[in-house]
Amino acid sequence: MRNWASAAFGVALMGMLGTEDTALGADIVVFANQGAVSALRDLAPAYEKVSGHKVTVKLLEGPSVVAALKSDPPGDVASTFSEVFDQLVKDGLIVAGTAAQYARAGNGVAVKAGAPKPDISTAEGFKQAMLNAKSIGHSQNGTGPYNTKLFQRLGIYEQVKHKVVLSKGRPVATYVASGEVEIGIQQTNVIQPFPGTDYLGPLPAELMEYGHFSLGVSARSKNREAAMAFIAFATSPAAAPLIRKSTMEPPAR
Repeated sequence: MRNWASAAFGVALMGMLGTEDTALGADIVVFANQGAVSALRDLAPAYEKVSGHKVTVKLLEGPSVVAALKSDPPGDVASTFSEVFDQLVKDGLIVAGTAAQYARAGNGVAVKAGAPKPDISTAEGFKQAMLNAKSIGHSQNGTGPYNTKLFQRLGIYEQVKHKVVLSKGRPVATYVASGEVEIGIQQTNVIQPFPGTDYLGPLPAELMEYGHFSLGVSARSKNREAAMAFIAFATSPAAAPLIRKSTMEPPAR
């Protein structure tokens, strides 16, 4: 996948914003899955400020991003897991050569507000917390499946698999807050902050596995130049503090 956007930021943003089509400001629609919408909600107003364009971020669940790219009204940019973009290009839904990785996120852990807070700052501490918990919640999509591999790697899968509750249609934190599960694991930017829960922190570095997110221009976009400039902005060094604001990270360079 090409990551041209960071290198081209200065040229793209200065050049594209001055074209006739975008001189009066475009209305850009970004289709986003839950995994990176937090970063986009911080990036959008910053881009609006420097560009004069309006950016609307639409949160869509899982396969809905693909469905939206095929439907009316058309959007301009799609944000989802990086690994799906090659197929989106093959299917004619994303303009070839525009996909660029802009953020990544690992998993964090939360418990119900006021509950005991196990130390998960080390691999051994996390392992013991999983073994001691009466129930463990995580998602079945995105970075959720990483947990199965992690439990296997730690040698505790057989001991904890009967305690796992897979979230359906709502964030893991809702299960934690309601007491449906004792401890929850989900992306750091999704599981917190959430009312009724206490965030314990991210997984220890040695256990962390990241989900990677990319942006690409919709093949049906009517604002391609502004959409490309938005991607250039989102993948530029200037965007890094905004991405980190919601506990995500820029891609490792």
